[in-house]
Amino acid sequence: MRLLLKIIMVIGLTIAILVPLMMIRGTIQERQMYRTQAVHAIARTSAGAQSLSGPVLVVPYVETVEVEEKDDKGRVNRKVKQDGGSGAWTFFPNTMEMTGAIEPKSKFIGLHEVRGYELDSKTLASFRVQIPVDADPNLPRKIGRPWLSYGIADVRGLAGVPKLRIDGKEMKLERGLGSRDGSGLHVRLGQVQAGEEIALRAEFDFALEGTETLAITPLGQRNRVVLDSPWRHPQFNGSFTARKRSIGDKGFHAEWEVSSLATNAQAQYLGGKLLPDVSAIGFAAAADGGQDTGIDAISVSLVDPVNIYSQADRASKYGILFVLLTFVGFFMFELIKQLRIHPIQYGLVGLALAIFFLLLVALSEHIDFGLAYLAASAACIGLLGYYVSHVLRSWARGLGFAAMLATLYAVLYGLLISEDNAMVLGAGMLFLILAAIMVITRKVDWYSLGNAPARQGPPPTPAGH
Repeated sequence: MRLLLKIIMVIGLTIAILVPLMMIRGTIQERQMYRTQAVHAIARTSAGAQSLSGPVLVVPYVETVEVEEKDDKGRVNRKVKQDGGSGAWTFFPNTMEMTGAIEPKSKFIGLHEVRGYELDSKTLASFRVQIPVDADPNLPRKIGRPWLSYGIADVRGLAGVPKLRIDGKEMKLERGLGSRDGSGLHVRLGQVQAGEEIALRAEFDFALEGTETLAITPLGQRNRVVLDSPWRHPQFNGSFTARKRSIGDKGFHAEWEVSSLATNAQAQYLGGKLLPDVSAIGFAAAADGGQDTGIDAISVSLVDPVNIYSQADRASKYGILFVLLTFVGFFMFELIKQLRIHPIQYGLVGLALAIFFLLLVALSEHIDFGLAYLAASAACIGLLGYYVSHVLRSWARGLGFAAMLATLYAVLYGLLISEDNAMVLGAGMLFLILAAIMVITRKVDWYSLGNAPARQGPPPTPAGH
């Protein structure tokens, strides 16, 4: 009966420790929310995640129609009017090649660091198109001045004055996308006629600041995008896989080659989707069932190698396992060595284990995550080793308990830094722990232990006596 009551007590205390663990997890998620707010605050005051599209050649026109009108005497007269409705032809480049260097920059709000960047880029695009002829020579369309437009999600990020040269001649850029709503830049071209062939080469040089993510829409018939950066931890998202990419100590290099046959970007653009939605690009969107990203895009994000809040949140998920394994160790000592351990002592040890995760978050906001983990785990292992040596009435047992905790913390750190192998490492750890418990207790007579009276035993002898 005593054994059963003790088991119920251990289970109850384990469940009770869930309360502070959940509170600590809530604090971690709250800090993560503050970081998200910091990203949004920076995006409001400077430039957020950037997306680019274009160039696109747009030629506006007004239809000419023949109408019948009655005069004052009731006679019907035929007249030609240019009010048959307006429209525009949209032409995409035959080739589009973009090269860019992404320089990482850090922005801070309080304790929160947000990864920014500056893109120094050159875009070369060539067009060879023909203006449609009039269906009826007697009803010629009125063709307006065409324009060349570049879509940019947040033009506040433009650093310096961008330069556009068409066939070697520098052109004056204006805000907007011509007569179409949207964010970006455009330039007006010379007047054209029906049936005229337009051949031009556009060179666009610009520097653009952004936050975390960059997305590029391949609108040409043939598209080539080359990006280089000293950042060593890129995350490649979007609709296309880089044909060539390398990541090393000096950063990353990536090349994409996309044909119009491999993307719906042109049709999506004509349907009104001008720029990709960077918030819906990436693995998170795929996990949510695939959000609508607006338009097909190439995308890369400068991610932090260690997101302290996501790492701490992952670590806290193992908190109940830590408490359970510690209580099992206490329980084994109590039964096998016939020691009496009070429920309050169980509870204090469980709280010390829970406090580790709070210490981890607090320290990692000021120092490197690895150092924060080392400091928090060393503090908790030292405290628990000292306390448990008195609870178990032996310095040797206390040191053994501290060694067990150090092993658990080391395994947990391995789980955190090896995300791809976390499941196999976790399963292996649980198997080894269960195997150790079974080996240690293989000769234990549980019926006799359950009825045997516990002994007090002598207090621990301090070192040096």
